[in-house]
Amino acid sequence: MNAQTERLEAAGPAGRIQVLRDRPEGTPRGVAVIAHPHPLFGGTMDNKVVQTLARAFVQCGWTAVRFNFRGVGASEGAYDEGRGEAEDLQAIVRAYAPEGPLALAGFSFGAYVTARALQALGDERDVRAVVLVGIAASRFQVPELAAASRDRTLVIHGEVDDTVPLAAALDWARPQTLPVTVVPGVEHFFHGQLPLLKNLVVRHLRAQE
Repeated sequence: MNAQTERLEAAGPAGRIQVLRDRPEGTPRGVAVIAHPHPLFGGTMDNKVVQTLARAFVQCGWTAVRFNFRGVGASEGAYDEGRGEAEDLQAIVRAYAPEGPLALAGFSFGAYVTARALQALGDERDVRAVVLVGIAASRFQVPELAAASRDRTLVIHGEVDDTVPLAAALDWARPQTLPVTVVPGVEHFFHGQLPLLKNLVVRHLRAQE
């Protein structure tokens, strides 16, 4: 993302996991772990939306940690339909955010995995902020969020998302009375609207301070 980006790795349940870490100036507010889109469709930690999420967190004083799921890049293992990937995310939390304030974010498949990991973490951690962009609700059985975390969660979806229809995101959010921020005229990858996406996330994070 920039010259200061650290290239690291972690031990995951399927082997080595590639990691990128960006730090803010000064003392960090905490650590944000960010999950990337679908591994079988070109998703990596270098995805533009994932980078945008990292920039938003760093701007708001968080250390941003991105990683490649199992089987992506130099991360070992093989695609596991979200189950193993949620374990990968939890391994990253243990390695790079073992204590202190934690935030979780994900894009598309990564948002689904983030919801799974959030469910698995339960009351184990105080997750201060959650950001779910283009959540893959039409393709996976996304778990509901715990009631306590909904006020701290930002769900963003493009109006004309052709990968995950907006209706699917709304169907997932409706039973939870979970607001969805809809960006008019925008498709799944937020082409041309990444600055707007970043600003929405920054606004949400500052509201949580």
